[in-house]
Amino acid sequence: MTDLTLTQTPLWRKLAASAEKMALPDYHLSQLLKKKNRFEQYSVSAGRLFYDYSRQRVDEQVMGYLLELAELRGLIKKFRDMMSGAHVNETEKRAALHTAARQFSDTPVYDNGRNVMSEIKAVREKIKSFTEAVHKGDIRGSTGMPFRDIVVVGIGGSYLGTEFIATALEGLADKGVALHFLSNVDIDNFGRIVSRIVAETTLWIVISKSYTTMETIANLNQARAFMTERGLKPEDHLVTVTSKGSPGDDPNNPALATFHMFDYIGGRFSATSAVGGVPLSLYLGWDRFERLLKGAEEMDLHAASAPAPQNGPLTAALIGIWNNNFLRYETQGIVAYASALSRLAPHIQQLYMESNGKAVTLKGLPVDVKTGVIVFGEPGTNAQHSFFQLAHQGRPFPIDFIGVRRPQYDEYTATFKGVTNHQELWANLIAQSQALAMGSSGERPARSFPGNRPSATIVLDDLSPENIGRLLSFYEARTVFEAFVWDINPFDQFGVELGKTMASDIRNEIARKNEDPDYIWDNRDPIRRFYLNQLF
Repeated sequence: MTDLTLTQTPLWRKLAASAEKMALPDYHLSQLLKKKNRFEQYSVSAGRLFYDYSRQRVDEQVMGYLLELAELRGLIKKFRDMMSGAHVNETEKRAALHTAARQFSDTPVYDNGRNVMSEIKAVREKIKSFTEAVHKGDIRGSTGMPFRDIVVVGIGGSYLGTEFIATALEGLADKGVALHFLSNVDIDNFGRIVSRIVAETTLWIVISKSYTTMETIANLNQARAFMTERGLKPEDHLVTVTSKGSPGDDPNNPALATFHMFDYIGGRFSATSAVGGVPLSLYLGWDRFERLLKGAEEMDLHAASAPAPQNGPLTAALIGIWNNNFLRYETQGIVAYASALSRLAPHIQQLYMESNGKAVTLKGLPVDVKTGVIVFGEPGTNAQHSFFQLAHQGRPFPIDFIGVRRPQYDEYTATFKGVTNHQELWANLIAQSQALAMGSSGERPARSFPGNRPSATIVLDDLSPENIGRLLSFYEARTVFEAFVWDINPFDQFGVELGKTMASDIRNEIARKNEDPDYIWDNRDPIRRFYLNQLF
C-alpha cells in the first residue's frame, strides 16, 4: 500500500489514459469483438454461474491494469479478512460476517475473540425446528387454526433480499402458505394486505434489529390492533427477528418465538440470516433454504480464493470501477430475462447504493472519485418496451443481462413462429446485448444506432435454490470489492439518518396538532407549513 490517494497512483493515471484511447474508432466494440478468442478471453465461470464480459469496453491492456489495481488494493486478502472476522466496518467498530450465516464448515469465525459459529448454528436449528412445527400443524394461532398466510413486517434490508429470493423461488413454494411483505408505512400497504388474508390463520413476522424502526413499529401497532379487534391474542400470531435485548426480545412482550440477528450482519446483507431464514423456511421449507445457503457459501469461497483473473465477482467489480470512474457511466442496468428474478434489481438497488454511495474514506477524508452508480432494472423482455430506446439511442449505460437456461415451468412447450416462449426469450437476450454493442447505420438518422454500448451477461443453469444463493452472493461480493477499491465502508449507512431526524421533528408537530386542533404550525419554514396544511 502507499500514502498516495487512489487517483494519485501511477496505475490510476494509466487507466485514465486507456479510457481516452477507448474513445478512438479502432476501439469501438464492433471492432473489439472481431478479435480472435475474444469470448473465451473475456468470460469466467464462477462456481456454476457464468459471467461473460466480452461486450464490455475493455482490452488486454485495460484488464491488465485493472488486475494490477486489485493487487494494489489487496482486494482478495481484504475479502478473506472480512470473512475471518476483521472489523472492516470501521466506523461502527464491527465485523461484517454475513458470509458466516451460510458457512457449513467447521472453520471457526472469530469476532472479538469469540467464535460466532455456535450462535449462528443455534439460530439455524431453531429456525428449522420452528418452521417444521408450523408445517406439521404443531404450532397454530390462538383459535387453533393452522397458519396459511405469513406477513413480513420490516423495511429495507429487513425484506428486500427476502422478497427477491421468495419471488425467484415461488415455483417451489409447496407448503400451503402465502407470503406478504408489509414494508411501507403507507396505510394503503397495510389495507391491501389485510384485505387478502384471514386473521385467524395469519402469522406476522416482525423484523427489526433495534425494534425501534418507526415504519416497522407503526405497522406492528396496526397489526396488533387488527388482531385484537378480531378477538385474537397477538402474542399467538407474532414472531420477532431482532437483536438480543431489544424490545422485541423482551419477555414482557411475548411472542410465539424470537430469533436473533447480530450486529455483525447488516440489513442489506442479511437475507441468509434469520431475517430471510424464518419467512423463507416457512414459505419454501427449511431444506430449500439450506440449499440456498450452500449456494451462497460456494460463491463466497470462490470470491475469497479464486485467482483474480478467474474470480467472477472481482472481475465484475473491476469492470464496475472502470465503467464508473474512467468511462464515466453513472448508471447500471440490471435486466434479467427471467420474470422470477423481477425483484433482483430492487434488492441490488439497496445493496449497492446504500453500501457504496459514500463520500469519505475509512480515514474520514473526502473520496477523490465518484463512488457508486445509480442501479435500476426491469425484467426482459419488459425492459425492451420500457427504457431500451434510451439504451440504444439515448444516453448509454452498462447493463447486466441475466439468462436462465432452463425455466421453472418447462412443461409448456407450444410454439409460435417455430419457437417456444423460452426460446423467444433467449432470442431477445442474445439480440439485445449484440445490438447494443454493434449498432447499425440506417438509411435515415432516426434509424441509426451508434452501438459501442457495454454489457455483461450472467447465465444460470436454472432457478434452483443453490443458483439463487450464488447470484445473491455474487452481487454482494461485487459490491464489497468495489468498496475496497475506493477504501470506503460499505457496511454503514449514515446517509439515511438526516431525513429520519427531520421526520421526527415533523412527527412531533403533527402529534401536537392531533392533540390540539388550534395548535399553530412552526412558522420558520413556509414550505413545510404548506404541506402540513395539505395533510390536515
